[in-house]
Amino acid sequence: MTDPAARLRALTIGLHPRALDYSRFPDLDEEQLTARVDAANAALRDTEFDITPCLVSASPDEAENDLRAVLADRSFDLVMVGGAVRAVPEHTLLFERVVNLVAAAAPGIRFCFNTSPETTLDALRRAAAFA
Repeated sequence: MTDPAARLRALTIGLHPRALDYSRFPDLDEEQLTARVDAANAALRDTEFDITPCLVSASPDEAENDLRAVLADRSFDLVMVGGAVRAVPEHTLLFERVVNLVAAAAPGIRFCFNTSPETTLDALRRAAAFA
């Protein structure tokens, strides 16, 4: 494992599995998504990143409050915004609020984006190349 002091600090922001409308994803349910997110977070623990996961509500106001609390407690080098936040049309306002809040609270932070919980590490490594 990498020395914790030398690890890049990364915030991962994803839609909480209970907040997703599964009618859009017939081959997925909350239990499956929760297991995938948990497995991805576990796999990130022994990497070159110091990860802080933040699962948010679909409500932009609630998500903003949760993110403000996380961003007030520590600084980050990277932020990964998950696909359910940014790629589901109903969450466009949520995505805008997340990006604008993080950009304002952490100038210079590097953004990256995954395509699934399993591609989070790849996304963080892409962003780290420029950090």
